[in-house]
Amino acid sequence: AAAMAAERALAMATCTAPVNIAVIKYWGKRDTDLILPINSSLSVTLHQDQLKTTTTAAASRDFTEDRLWLNGKEADVGHPRVQACLREVRRLARKRRGDGEGAAALSLSYKIHIASENNFPTAAGLASSAAGYACLVSALARLYGLEEELSEVARRGSGSACRSMFGGFVQWQRGERPDGTDSLALQVAPETHWPELRVLVLVVSGEKKPVGSTAGMQTSVETSPLLKHRAEVVVPERLAQMMQHIRERDFEGFGQLAMRDSNQFHATCLDTFPPIFYLTDLSRHVIALAHRYNAHHGHTKVAYTFDAGPNAVIFALADTVAEFVEVVRRSFPPATNGDQFVRGLPVGSATLSPELVATVLTEPVPGAVQYILHTKPGPGPQLVDDPSQHLLGADGLPRSRA
Repeated sequence: AAAMAAERALAMATCTAPVNIAVIKYWGKRDTDLILPINSSLSVTLHQDQLKTTTTAAASRDFTEDRLWLNGKEADVGHPRVQACLREVRRLARKRRGDGEGAAALSLSYKIHIASENNFPTAAGLASSAAGYACLVSALARLYGLEEELSEVARRGSGSACRSMFGGFVQWQRGERPDGTDSLALQVAPETHWPELRVLVLVVSGEKKPVGSTAGMQTSVETSPLLKHRAEVVVPERLAQMMQHIRERDFEGFGQLAMRDSNQFHATCLDTFPPIFYLTDLSRHVIALAHRYNAHHGHTKVAYTFDAGPNAVIFALADTVAEFVEVVRRSFPPATNGDQFVRGLPVGSATLSPELVATVLTEPVPGAVQYILHTKPGPGPQLVDDPSQHLLGADGLPRSRA
């Protein structure tokens, strides 16, 4: 027992979690406290080799207070959504022990230290809250020895975080119950289901959103009749269609529907009063370019989707990537970082036909796209076994990052 106590002086768990991109968009809550959506949504989980959050959670009887560090800087552990996740995980752990499991398990009264970092710039407007809360919940669950369905807990941190609890193609079911117990994520298909699918993130700016998603979506719920129609009539039908396109690996159907849904989401933002503008001139330039490119080929080869910000996410099949990246490079020539312009998975070189150049390319806009990140669908949260990867040291404080 004494050895056990020494062993238990510091318990630690580290997990990584992915970013996800919605192809049928979530916009609007019916319950802001429980984070229950007005419609179901569907997303693609991106590969963690390119985009991931890593979180270490540690508990010790020696800690005097709960503490949180984000990307090396201490942050407010009292944030209501962080507290909601902590409370829910501890509640589940307590309930589990009530069922007579794990007497030697970690004391629930111990304070905890949490450190989290992203392998991508948070400011790049790449939805970091989804990966962040999915990762927080995964690490805490691991620390307390929980096995159960956790997407519901992650949802309390950030709605879209529940979708980052699975890899591949994921549906966030709206649910019907007022207590939210049926509002959870389900995997539609694993990342291995569609091996040719690729994702290009066109990072256009690292600026903060003009209107945060949380405030923006509630203004939309209160003022946009189009959003009401979208949630009640349009999305249920689109969700069924999108699941079928994914099951059949039908890129034509998948791509067209992703573009239409992105456009309708941004239309609901315009229909909000006062209106919200997330797309910029550059976003619209990318949209027009994608349509010209598809028209040149006579079918849907690339599909765009935009979240609450100006970065474009482009879906394509692997055999289209090299040519389209060259189209983007010629349309938005890199200002300085020519060699750093394409990041992530390797991209082959491509020569553009004179015809394509004539019909698809227009006047170039130098420096408009900071860089392109090439990635693909990937798995859900992962446990990190290697102790050297923990973000907290034996003293429970952040390790100095080399």
